Amino acid sequence: MLETIKNAWKIPDLRKKLLYTLVMIVIFRLGSFIPVPLLDSEVMAQIFANKENTLFGFINMVSGGAFQNATIFAMSITPYINSSIIMQLLCVAIPALERMQKEGEEGRKKIGQMMRYGTIVLALIQAFGLYFVLKSAVVNPGWKSAAVIIITFTAGTAFLMWLGEQITEKGIGNGISLIIFAGIVSRGPQLCMTFWNYATGSTYGWIGAIVLLIVAIVVIGFVVTFNEAERRIPVQYAKRVVGRKMYGGQSTHIPIKVASAGVIPIIFAMSIMAFPGTICAFFGVDAASGGFWGWMLKHIFSTTSVAYGIIYFILILLFTYFYTAIQFNPIEMANNMKQNGGFIPGIRPGRPTSDYISRVLSKITLVGAIFLGLIAVLPIFLNGAIGINNFAIGGTSLLIVVGVALETVKQLESQMLMRHYKGFLE
Repeated sequence: MLETIKNAWKIPDLRKKLLYTLVMIVIFRLGSFIPVPLLDSEVMAQIFANKENTLFGFINMVSGGAFQNATIFAMSITPYINSSIIMQLLCVAIPALERMQKEGEEGRKKIGQMMRYGTIVLALIQAFGLYFVLKSAVVNPGWKSAAVIIITFTAGTAFLMWLGEQITEKGIGNGISLIIFAGIVSRGPQLCMTFWNYATGSTYGWIGAIVLLIVAIVVIGFVVTFNEAERRIPVQYAKRVVGRKMYGGQSTHIPIKVASAGVIPIIFAMSIMAFPGTICAFFGVDAASGGFWGWMLKHIFSTTSVAYGIIYFILILLFTYFYTAIQFNPIEMANNMKQNGGFIPGIRPGRPTSDYISRVLSKITLVGAIFLGLIAVLPIFLNGAIGINNFAIGGTSLLIVVGVALETVKQLESQMLMRHYKGFLE
């Protein structure tokens, strides 16, 4: 990866793209320290001090701590993530949107525009809800303060959305993904501090710290392996004679990634598991409050409980199958192959082909779902086994960081390859 970046730096136009991307990320990090007017950051930090298992905890992770510090980028890019997920689901459920998605570049532009409008609407709703949660942190409560805070939160998200699109267009990599990546990686110093405190103050000492470091390296290796792993279904195209020319006859394959669903199932599962804690946070209920909901928050919806880990794992399995079913349509794939004269060796075209793809997809999805579930619940069981709490980076963060890093390096390599061919042709 370092060699790729070094080689890319030697190419003038790629160097400009890398510098542009770096400047945009620096702007994002600088904005993460600009406070929202009329909000007391110290009171806000106290409000969310013990609310790790809420949607606010996830937003704080993605924003790199900007949420807890009450800055203009407090909501980060989460409304855009939610808008893109909703739009993907709508494209499957609404035929008109599905047709628009297949229209090519023009259709994708229209869907992208809808996604932007959806982001603004969701950001307004989220900012409105946040104002009522943070009312105790508002310096001068009232409709003027509410308007300023809500508009500031929404404008911060809109600016980040624009920033991400500029990186995608003029820089290297997917801008939105890189902003999330930068937010998570910015917690690196906190991660180092947590590791140092564990090594110097825990029962296991440096031995436990070294074991933890080895486990982290092994887990990163597994994440990289599974992120790149894919099942290739061979496809053969029959030869066709059209006029005096012969078409087809080549062999290719359909690549199906083991972890094709990415972190989306984990985000879905995390949202559901964090929902009770978020609702209780609205009404000022916590694990120490007692009663039914206090008991539930302490024993079921606490990130340190075994019940939480089991339910979380099962939800990830279910959502992985759900999201994969949305992404892949075996019947449509079989029909497209049949129309273009393609077939899987040993499998008849049509219904047998779609059944075969469904069986392969089901097996691959199971492996990917178990992998995602284990990565997501690993920090929970590490906490119970070796007693390290509030570790700054979890399974979801690790998947995002590794995935974005690998994808960005691939884009760099493809850009260098394209310029190599241009130079060869000239």
